[in-house]
Amino acid sequence: MIHFIVHDQHDSVGVVVVEGVEAGQEVTGWIMDQDKELKVKLLNDIPIGHKFAIRDLNEGDTVMKYNTDIGRMVQPAKAGEHVHVHNLKTKRW
Repeated sequence: MIHFIVHDQHDSVGVVVVEGVEAGQEVTGWIMDQDKELKVKLLNDIPIGHKFAIRDLNEGDTVMKYNTDIGRMVQPAKAGEHVHVHNLKTKRW
């Protein structure tokens, strides 16, 4: 079962595509551009449609989604942690 998708091998986050994924669960993702699977153990419950780090991210790191820069980390996140407005900010302002 695929729990999350990653569009490009250079992305740093995955997007949950099913309901009910929970902290402690090992989830399976699909890296679309390479047609590969990836497994990550979640550190938080992640709502459907939300992002989580697929590798450790440090404060100041650029976050890539769909092979596009979507902002920078304002707090670190370990692989499996929720990435959202509390730790990711746009670079536009």
